[in-house]
Parts: sequence; C-alpha cells; structure tokens
Amino acid sequence: AGGIADGRGMAAAFYLGAAGVQMATRFIATDECDASDAFKQAVIDAGDGDTMLTLKELAPVRLLKNRFYEQVQQAYADGADVERLRELLGKGRARRGIFEGDLDEGELEIGQAASTISRRISAAETVQMLIDQYHKAVSRLNDPGF
Repeated sequence: AGGIADGRGMAAAFYLGAAGVQMATRFIATDECDASDAFKQAVIDAGDGDTMLTLKELAPVRLLKNRFYEQVQQAYADGADVERLRELLGKGRARRGIFEGDLDEGELEIGQAASTISRRISAAETVQMLIDQYHKAVSRLNDPGF
C-alpha cells in the first residue's frame, strides 16, 4: 500500500516479494466510487506537488492542498500542539471534502499517485488497465535483454 497506482508498481512490488498490493487513490476517479464529483475532478486535476503529507502527530495523512491544508500549515507555524490540531481537524471534515465536495474547507485525503490520474473511467476499465500494465511490466522483467 502507498504509492502503487499502476500495473508497473504492482509488478515491482511482487518482484520484490510482496504477496499482494492495496490501491485506493487509483479507484477514486472511477464511476463507482462514492466520492463527490467535485472531489473526483480535483483528483484528476491534481499535478505533481499538489499533495503533502501532514498531521503526522494525529495520523499521517496526505492531503490535496486547499484552504484547510493552509490552515493546518499555519497552525504548525504558530506552534500548535496535538490538541489544537485535533480541534482544527474536528469531526466530519474528510466527509465534507471527499463526499460532500467542499474543496475549500474539507479534508481532501488522497495519495501521491493522484497526479497520475487523468480521466474518470469505470472500475472495470481500471482493473483491466492495471492487469494489462502488469503483464507488460512482467514481460519486460522476464526479457533477458532487459
């Protein structure tokens, strides 16, 4: 888990001895995902550097940069303790961002792989794409000329 968003990443994990992989970010922009259309589009629009790891004192989370993220950064700059960070996070902020589409004040949790997602497709298309990429990568790894 973490940073695996295509078949090449899957192949690399298995090549290194993993028995399985876990993906979440890759499936956010699928038709079947319950996330709001606004959040899905924000993920599709995300580029390199648009996410940052933060709130490590509570539970490390990678967020899309938005107004809430800026508030978190300001809290750190002001020397906020864990209680202040908990208060800022509050309850339901991820729901507001991800499922209700509040792209300003919501907590927009997403992996670093968001920048690799360029369009919305079905979960079935996503799985088929991953399988195809995986087989192509494994073929390259097994090529003696590689």
